[in-house]
Amino acid sequence: MGKVTGFMEFARIDEGYAPVEDRLKHYKEFVVGLNSQQAKQQGARCMDCGTPFCTSGCPVNNIIPDFNDLVYRADWASAFHVLDSTNNFPEFTGRICPAPCEAACVLNINDEPVGIKSIEHAIIDRAWEEGWVQPRPPKLQTGKKVAVVGSGPAGMAAAQQLARAGHSVTLFEKNDRIGGLLRYGIPDFKLDKVHIDRRAVQLQAEGVTIRTGVLVAGKEGLGKDSKVTNWAKETISPEQLKAEFDAVLLTGGSEQSRDLPVPGRDLDGVHYAMEFLPQQNKINAGDKIKGQLRADGKDVIVIGGGDTGSDCVGTSNRHGAKSVTQFEVMPMPPEQENKPMVWPYWPIKLRTSSSHEEGAVREFAISTKTFNGEKGKVKSLTTVQVEFKDGKLSEVKGTEKEWPADMVLLAMGFVNPVATVLDAFGVDKDARGNARATTDFSGGYATNVDKVFAAGDMRRGQSLVVWAIREGRQAARSVDEFLMGWSDLPR
Repeated sequence: MGKVTGFMEFARIDEGYAPVEDRLKHYKEFVVGLNSQQAKQQGARCMDCGTPFCTSGCPVNNIIPDFNDLVYRADWASAFHVLDSTNNFPEFTGRICPAPCEAACVLNINDEPVGIKSIEHAIIDRAWEEGWVQPRPPKLQTGKKVAVVGSGPAGMAAAQQLARAGHSVTLFEKNDRIGGLLRYGIPDFKLDKVHIDRRAVQLQAEGVTIRTGVLVAGKEGLGKDSKVTNWAKETISPEQLKAEFDAVLLTGGSEQSRDLPVPGRDLDGVHYAMEFLPQQNKINAGDKIKGQLRADGKDVIVIGGGDTGSDCVGTSNRHGAKSVTQFEVMPMPPEQENKPMVWPYWPIKLRTSSSHEEGAVREFAISTKTFNGEKGKVKSLTTVQVEFKDGKLSEVKGTEKEWPADMVLLAMGFVNPVATVLDAFGVDKDARGNARATTDFSGGYATNVDKVFAAGDMRRGQSLVVWAIREGRQAARSVDEFLMGWSDLPR
């Protein structure tokens, strides 16, 4: 362990932020990471528990006590190699993961947890600066060809693992750049896209062929009137893919946004979050968008209290919105969780993001009844307070209220992958519309269709980036075993 008495001597140090008035002027990252001494002190707090709940709380099972100790001892290179052994992209998770590992930290029972995420962030940034992150192309080629469809974190992780195993991997992406929702869902101020770009360079150096602007789907494409972002310039059918490749791994996102079918939904100014956020990211990349959805000078209401809603808040504030209000249908959670009851599991508690701190009114236990408009444009919406009664949400009489709104952004989560894509492959779906496949050690991630596998959001539904990386890694092992009869890829 780092320092035997470290957890008693040192307090948690959180990463800092640039001042609000400065960061609202741009779309660049503004988190101030730990310096070497601060990271060393955080590593000293790790107790090297006999049962490291942090490791089991982490979906990719990072070997957290080991890299904490190595950072404490200033052996940064070894800390990177330990982290890299379980996580293909720590720069993603070190920035945008909610850190279930910290919720599971034993120190969190009666104190503040070790700053595991901030240490991870410090390790990988140091690794890039020192040049330790290098391509690892295979020594031998297997002669097997694998298509990975969808270039989000699951697809990128799977493609990297399979390429390192010696397979010829092609990574398909329907949009113009790889990254999936990392690229066109998460704002640049939370994840600068340079982190994706340099991983793309690494993937190509390891032998991965990247094909962007290619939609893999049947004749229906993404379906009539689909609002899913699609900048593809060509379409390849599942039949073509299965004929050309020895295995196909579907790793697309859960991109079908949850709708709010109330009166006035068709008014101009009511949009899905995933119509709004990708446009700004594309402009930040230097592209041009005709008729960009902008919040300048508008009363913006964001419906949905999760991370996507928070991203809409931060982007709207950077546009210069007149006001930003965020609705959440569930009651306001407690500011502090009941640790003895929930530890080591992920707790329900009030979470305030950096975007909320930049300016937003948050309303809880509120439901939208109608969108109200003039001349076809939304001008306000009517809400009612709700409460749990007999196990379900019920309206509270006499609480109707009208809110001014020039723009409404629906950020209520995602219900399932695009159904037409799975249908085109003939893949069976579960009750939630996701690809049906198990995570069994043997035969896991295989669908009902011969040599077609599914992982990430495509299989498990809307989830975290760290879960996508885990599934991509595990699916790569299953595909490798399917092709070769055995596999030594880590699971």
